[in-house]
Amino acid sequence: MEQRSALSILFKAFVYIVCIVLGVMSLFPFIVMFVNATRSTPQIQQTSISLIPSVHIDDNFRQLFRGIFNPWIGFQNSFIIAGGTTIGAIYFSSLTAFALVAYNWRLRQPFFTFILAVMMVPTQIVNVGFYQMIWRLGYINNFLPLILPAIASPTIVFFMRQYLLATFSKDIVNSARIDGAGEYRIFNTIVLPMMKPALATQAIFVFVTSWNSLFLPMILITRSELYTMPLMVSQLRGDFYRTEFGSIYLALSLSVLPLFVIYFALSRYIISGIQLGGIKE
Repeated sequence: MEQRSALSILFKAFVYIVCIVLGVMSLFPFIVMFVNATRSTPQIQQTSISLIPSVHIDDNFRQLFRGIFNPWIGFQNSFIIAGGTTIGAIYFSSLTAFALVAYNWRLRQPFFTFILAVMMVPTQIVNVGFYQMIWRLGYINNFLPLILPAIASPTIVFFMRQYLLATFSKDIVNSARIDGAGEYRIFNTIVLPMMKPALATQAIFVFVTSWNSLFLPMILITRSELYTMPLMVSQLRGDFYRTEFGSIYLALSLSVLPLFVIYFALSRYIISGIQLGGIKE
Protein backbone atom coordinates (compact mmCIF):
# COMPACT_ATOMS: atom_id res chain seq x y z
CA MET A 1 0.00 0.00 0.00
CA GLU A 2 2.80 2.40 0.88
CA GLN A 3 4.52 1.68 -2.43
CA ARG A 4 1.28 2.27 -4.33
CA SER A 5 0.72 5.53 -2.45
CA ALA A 6 4.26 6.68 -3.24
CA LEU A 7 3.77 5.89 -6.92
CA SER A 8 0.50 7.82 -6.90
CA ILE A 9 2.23 10.85 -5.36
CA LEU A 10 5.05 10.65 -7.92
CA PHE A 11 2.56 10.40 -10.77
CA LYS A 12 0.63 13.45 -9.52
CA ALA A 13 3.88 15.38 -9.15
CA PHE A 14 4.86 14.42 -12.70
CA VAL A 15 1.47 15.57 -14.02
CA TYR A 16 1.77 18.91 -12.19
CA ILE A 17 5.29 19.43 -13.54
CA VAL A 18 4.16 18.70 -17.10
CA CYS A 19 1.22 21.11 -16.72
CA ILE A 20 3.49 23.84 -15.35
CA VAL A 21 5.98 23.36 -18.20
CA LEU A 22 3.20 23.47 -20.81
CA GLY A 23 1.74 26.57 -19.15
CA VAL A 24 5.10 28.35 -19.21
CA MET A 25 5.62 27.35 -22.86
CA SER A 26 2.18 28.72 -23.74
CA LEU A 27 2.77 32.04 -21.97
CA PHE A 28 6.37 32.49 -23.10
CA PRO A 29 5.58 34.03 -26.55
CA PHE A 30 3.22 36.55 -24.93
CA ILE A 31 5.80 37.46 -22.29
CA VAL A 32 8.42 38.05 -24.99
CA MET A 33 5.94 40.15 -27.00
CA PHE A 34 5.08 42.38 -24.02
CA VAL A 35 8.74 42.78 -23.09
CA ASN A 36 9.75 43.64 -26.66
CA ALA A 37 7.02 46.30 -26.68
CA THR A 38 9.17 48.20 -24.16
CA ARG A 39 12.43 47.81 -26.10
CA SER A 40 13.92 49.77 -29.01
CA THR A 41 14.43 48.42 -32.50
CA PRO A 42 18.26 48.11 -32.16
CA GLN A 43 17.82 46.16 -28.92
CA ILE A 44 15.37 43.77 -30.57
CA GLN A 45 17.67 43.31 -33.57
CA GLN A 46 20.58 42.46 -31.29
CA THR A 47 18.65 40.03 -29.06
CA SER A 48 15.14 39.23 -30.24
CA ILE A 49 14.30 37.22 -27.10
CA SER A 50 14.60 38.91 -23.73
CA LEU A 51 12.74 38.75 -20.43
CA ILE A 52 14.05 42.08 -19.14
CA PRO A 53 11.82 45.12 -19.90
CA SER A 54 13.41 48.26 -21.27
CA VAL A 55 12.52 51.96 -21.06
CA HIS A 56 11.63 52.77 -24.67
CA ILE A 57 7.89 52.22 -24.50
CA ASP A 58 7.21 55.99 -24.77
CA ASP A 59 9.31 56.19 -27.95
CA ASN A 60 7.45 53.19 -29.35
CA PHE A 61 4.11 54.87 -28.62
CA ARG A 62 5.19 58.06 -30.41
CA GLN A 63 6.51 56.09 -33.38
CA LEU A 64 3.38 53.97 -33.49
CA PHE A 65 0.95 56.88 -33.77
CA ARG A 66 2.85 58.70 -36.51
CA GLY A 67 1.31 56.59 -39.29
CA ILE A 68 -2.20 55.37 -40.00
CA PHE A 69 -2.32 53.29 -36.85
CA ASN A 70 -5.33 54.37 -34.79
CA PRO A 71 -6.17 51.85 -32.05
CA TRP A 72 -9.54 53.44 -31.24
CA ILE A 73 -10.79 52.98 -34.81
CA GLY A 74 -9.18 49.56 -35.01
CA PHE A 75 -10.75 48.42 -31.73
CA GLN A 76 -14.14 49.78 -32.74
CA ASN A 77 -14.15 48.07 -36.15
CA SER A 78 -12.79 44.81 -34.76
CA PHE A 79 -15.36 44.78 -31.96
CA ILE A 80 -18.20 45.38 -34.42
CA ILE A 81 -17.07 42.52 -36.66
CA ALA A 82 -16.02 40.08 -33.93
CA GLY A 83 -19.03 40.88 -31.73
CA GLY A 84 -21.53 40.58 -34.58
CA THR A 85 -19.91 37.38 -35.79
CA THR A 86 -19.94 35.83 -32.32
CA ILE A 87 -23.55 36.69 -31.55
CA GLY A 88 -24.84 35.55 -34.95
CA ALA A 89 -22.81 32.34 -35.09
CA ILE A 90 -23.62 31.28 -31.52
CA TYR A 91 -27.34 32.03 -31.65
CA PHE A 92 -28.22 30.60 -35.05
CA SER A 93 -25.93 27.59 -34.68
CA SER A 94 -27.59 26.81 -31.34
CA LEU A 95 -31.00 27.22 -32.96
CA THR A 96 -30.03 24.80 -35.73
CA ALA A 97 -28.67 22.29 -33.21
CA PHE A 98 -31.91 22.56 -31.22
CA ALA A 99 -33.89 21.72 -34.35
CA LEU A 100 -31.69 18.67 -34.96
CA VAL A 101 -32.21 17.34 -31.45
CA ALA A 102 -35.70 18.41 -30.35
CA TYR A 103 -37.72 17.66 -33.50
CA ASN A 104 -38.24 14.46 -35.47
CA TRP A 105 -38.45 15.26 -39.18
CA ARG A 106 -37.76 13.18 -42.24
CA LEU A 107 -34.62 14.93 -43.50
CA ARG A 108 -33.00 15.41 -40.10
CA GLN A 109 -30.23 12.84 -40.55
CA PRO A 110 -29.45 13.76 -44.20
CA PHE A 111 -29.30 17.41 -43.14
CA PHE A 112 -26.84 16.60 -40.36
CA THR A 113 -24.78 14.51 -42.79
CA PHE A 114 -24.66 17.50 -45.15
CA ILE A 115 -23.40 19.68 -42.27
CA LEU A 116 -20.62 17.16 -41.57
CA ALA A 117 -19.70 17.17 -45.26
CA VAL A 118 -19.46 20.97 -45.29
CA MET A 119 -17.02 20.80 -42.37
CA MET A 120 -14.58 18.92 -44.61
CA VAL A 121 -14.45 21.66 -47.28
CA PRO A 122 -11.47 24.03 -46.75
CA THR A 123 -12.56 27.65 -46.60
CA GLN A 124 -9.68 28.71 -48.89
CA ILE A 125 -11.39 26.95 -51.80
CA VAL A 126 -14.40 29.29 -51.80
CA ASN A 127 -12.58 32.57 -51.16
CA VAL A 128 -12.20 33.53 -54.84
CA GLY A 129 -15.85 32.88 -55.63
CA PHE A 130 -16.90 34.63 -52.43
CA TYR A 131 -14.92 37.75 -53.33
CA GLN A 132 -16.41 37.82 -56.84
CA MET A 133 -19.93 37.53 -55.41
CA ILE A 134 -19.36 40.32 -52.87
CA TRP A 135 -17.81 42.56 -55.55
CA ARG A 136 -20.80 42.10 -57.88
CA LEU A 137 -23.22 42.82 -55.04
CA GLY A 138 -21.36 46.02 -54.24
CA TYR A 139 -20.50 45.14 -50.65
CA ILE A 140 -16.78 45.91 -50.78
CA ASN A 141 -15.79 48.10 -47.80
CA ASN A 142 -18.73 46.80 -45.79
CA PHE A 143 -18.76 44.82 -42.55
CA LEU A 144 -21.72 42.62 -43.50
CA PRO A 145 -19.71 40.16 -45.68
CA LEU A 146 -17.43 39.61 -42.69
CA ILE A 147 -20.31 38.99 -40.26
CA LEU A 148 -23.21 37.29 -42.05
CA PRO A 149 -21.38 34.21 -43.43
CA ALA A 150 -20.46 33.22 -39.87
CA ILE A 151 -24.13 32.51 -39.14
CA ALA A 152 -23.76 29.24 -41.08
CA SER A 153 -21.06 27.58 -38.98
CA PRO A 154 -21.16 23.77 -39.29
CA THR A 155 -18.48 23.26 -36.64
CA ILE A 156 -20.48 25.14 -34.01
CA VAL A 157 -23.69 23.34 -35.03
CA PHE A 158 -21.94 19.99 -34.55
CA PHE A 159 -20.58 21.02 -31.14
CA MET A 160 -23.94 22.37 -29.93
CA ARG A 161 -25.75 19.25 -31.13
CA GLN A 162 -23.38 17.01 -29.20
CA TYR A 163 -23.84 19.18 -26.13
CA LEU A 164 -27.63 19.05 -26.35
CA LEU A 165 -27.58 15.28 -26.78
CA ALA A 166 -25.82 15.06 -23.41
CA THR A 167 -27.87 17.63 -21.48
CA PHE A 168 -31.22 18.18 -23.22
CA SER A 169 -34.48 16.65 -21.96
CA LYS A 170 -37.56 16.67 -24.16
CA ASP A 171 -39.77 16.44 -21.09
CA ILE A 172 -38.90 20.04 -20.21
CA VAL A 173 -39.92 21.21 -23.67
CA ASN A 174 -43.15 19.20 -23.57
CA SER A 175 -44.01 20.71 -20.18
CA ALA A 176 -43.40 24.21 -21.53
CA ARG A 177 -45.63 23.48 -24.53
CA ILE A 178 -48.41 22.32 -22.22
CA ASP A 179 -48.10 25.61 -20.35
CA GLY A 180 -48.60 27.44 -23.66
CA ALA A 181 -45.04 28.56 -24.44
CA GLY A 182 -44.13 28.96 -28.11
CA GLU A 183 -41.12 27.35 -29.74
CA TYR A 184 -38.97 30.48 -29.83
CA ARG A 185 -39.82 31.28 -26.22
CA ILE A 186 -38.84 27.75 -25.21
CA PHE A 187 -35.54 28.10 -27.01
CA ASN A 188 -34.73 31.58 -25.71
CA THR A 189 -35.82 31.15 -22.09
CA ILE A 190 -35.20 27.45 -21.41
CA VAL A 191 -32.74 25.95 -23.87
CA LEU A 192 -30.22 28.80 -24.13
CA PRO A 193 -29.72 29.11 -20.35
CA MET A 194 -29.09 25.35 -20.25
CA MET A 195 -26.34 25.77 -22.85
CA LYS A 196 -24.30 28.46 -21.07
CA PRO A 197 -21.06 26.39 -20.86
CA ALA A 198 -21.24 25.48 -24.56
CA LEU A 199 -22.17 29.03 -25.56
CA ALA A 200 -19.28 30.53 -23.60
CA THR A 201 -16.79 27.99 -24.94
CA GLN A 202 -17.71 28.56 -28.57
CA ALA A 203 -17.97 32.33 -28.03
CA ILE A 204 -14.30 32.43 -27.06
CA PHE A 205 -13.22 30.48 -30.13
CA VAL A 206 -15.41 32.46 -32.55
CA PHE A 207 -14.43 35.84 -31.11
CA VAL A 208 -10.70 35.07 -31.19
CA THR A 209 -10.90 33.69 -34.75
CA SER A 210 -12.87 36.69 -36.01
CA TRP A 211 -10.67 39.20 -34.16
CA ASN A 212 -7.47 37.73 -35.62
CA SER A 213 -8.86 37.36 -39.15
CA LEU A 214 -6.63 39.07 -41.69
CA PHE A 215 -7.10 37.55 -45.15
CA LEU A 216 -10.78 38.34 -45.79
CA PRO A 217 -10.65 41.87 -44.32
CA MET A 218 -7.54 42.50 -46.41
CA ILE A 219 -9.33 41.71 -49.68
CA LEU A 220 -12.74 43.17 -48.77
CA ILE A 221 -11.72 46.40 -46.99
CA THR A 222 -9.64 49.07 -48.72
CA ARG A 223 -10.60 52.22 -46.78
CA SER A 224 -8.33 53.01 -43.84
CA GLU A 225 -11.20 54.22 -41.63
CA LEU A 226 -12.66 50.69 -41.80
CA TYR A 227 -9.44 48.85 -40.96
CA THR A 228 -9.49 46.28 -38.19
CA MET A 229 -6.66 45.86 -35.69
CA PRO A 230 -4.89 43.07 -37.66
CA LEU A 231 -5.05 45.21 -40.81
CA MET A 232 -3.55 48.19 -39.01
CA VAL A 233 -0.78 46.06 -37.54
CA SER A 234 -0.01 44.67 -41.01
CA GLN A 235 0.59 48.25 -42.24
CA LEU A 236 3.48 48.73 -39.78
CA ARG A 237 5.96 46.60 -41.70
CA GLY A 238 7.95 49.60 -42.89
CA ASP A 239 10.33 49.29 -45.86
CA PHE A 240 13.45 47.29 -46.67
CA TYR A 241 15.76 49.66 -44.83
CA ARG A 242 13.80 50.51 -41.71
CA THR A 243 11.19 48.65 -39.69
CA GLU A 244 10.25 49.77 -36.19
CA PHE A 245 10.05 46.41 -34.43
CA GLY A 246 9.36 48.00 -31.05
CA SER A 247 6.27 49.72 -32.42
CA ILE A 248 5.11 46.51 -34.09
CA TYR A 249 5.41 44.56 -30.85
CA LEU A 250 3.56 47.34 -29.04
CA ALA A 251 0.73 47.24 -31.60
CA LEU A 252 0.54 43.45 -31.27
CA SER A 253 0.38 43.77 -27.50
CA LEU A 254 -2.49 46.24 -27.75
CA SER A 255 -4.35 44.02 -30.20
CA VAL A 256 -4.31 40.93 -27.96
CA LEU A 257 -5.45 42.67 -24.76
CA PRO A 258 -9.21 42.30 -25.56
CA LEU A 259 -8.64 38.61 -26.22
CA PHE A 260 -7.24 38.16 -22.72
CA VAL A 261 -10.26 39.97 -21.26
CA ILE A 262 -12.74 37.79 -23.18
CA TYR A 263 -10.86 34.62 -22.33
CA PHE A 264 -10.59 35.26 -18.58
CA ALA A 265 -14.23 36.37 -18.43
CA LEU A 266 -15.50 33.13 -20.01
CA SER A 267 -12.73 30.62 -19.28
CA ARG A 268 -14.53 29.01 -16.33
CA TYR A 269 -17.03 27.52 -18.78
CA ILE A 270 -14.44 25.96 -21.12
CA ILE A 271 -13.73 22.72 -19.26
CA SER A 272 -17.36 21.88 -18.51
CA GLY A 273 -18.39 22.86 -22.03
CA ILE A 274 -15.78 20.71 -23.74
CA GLN A 275 -16.45 17.73 -21.46
CA LEU A 276 -20.18 17.69 -22.10
CA GLY A 277 -19.90 18.74 -25.76
CA GLY A 278 -17.49 15.90 -26.48
CA ILE A 279 -19.88 13.14 -25.37
CA LYS A 280 -20.92 10.96 -28.28
CA GLU A 281 -24.22 9.29 -28.93
